[in-house]
Amino acid sequence: MDNTPIIVETNDNPTHAVIWLHGLGADGHDFVPIVDTLQLHDKAIRFVFPHAPVQAVTINGGAEMRAWYDILGLDRDSNQDEIGVRESEQLISTLIDEQIEAGIAAENISIAGFSQGGAMALHIGLRYPKKLAGIIALSTYLPLADHVETDRSDANQNIPIFMAHGFSDAVLPFSFAELSRDRLQDLGYTIDWHEYKMGHEVCGDEIGDLSSWLQAS
Repeated sequence: MDNTPIIVETNDNPTHAVIWLHGLGADGHDFVPIVDTLQLHDKAIRFVFPHAPVQAVTINGGAEMRAWYDILGLDRDSNQDEIGVRESEQLISTLIDEQIEAGIAAENISIAGFSQGGAMALHIGLRYPKKLAGIIALSTYLPLADHVETDRSDANQNIPIFMAHGFSDAVLPFSFAELSRDRLQDLGYTIDWHEYKMGHEVCGDEIGDLSSWLQAS
């Protein structure tokens, strides 16, 4: 199985990068089409779409699939796979390091993700030791929320955060996202919050808002 990340560049000699993390059971190909839809042709951005490791997922009966960490339950009080989250943190931090070594400044690198990938984007973006450009967290929640205050990086205390969620999300309820937003705001983070009439998905209005946000970054 090829685990090489998919690379898409909007122009030659990219000066910015977005590392985009897919959701549970998908792979790096899942969000490749969004690059054209975002219409960022006047910017030179390298999109990096990695593949999560294949592992057993408890809520899916132990079936093996691509996942950034195991999910033990979908209730607010369910135990979380801290070991798995932190292992993926190291994996994705290495991808950030590789982009820096390739010549893209850390402050020009954003971390994006949908669902479980968005959870990892929040987790890593708040902890990475060098200042990053931003976090894009779509239809997701803040994992290991009780650890953020002690784990977070001073370099990213003021990181721009784009959060979006659907009112009708039946996988990760809207209230989960609201709680995560409020927790981040309590910790002093500024959230660019967006809500849409949709389920656990991405909609056109959301893509338009995200495009404007990336254009301004």
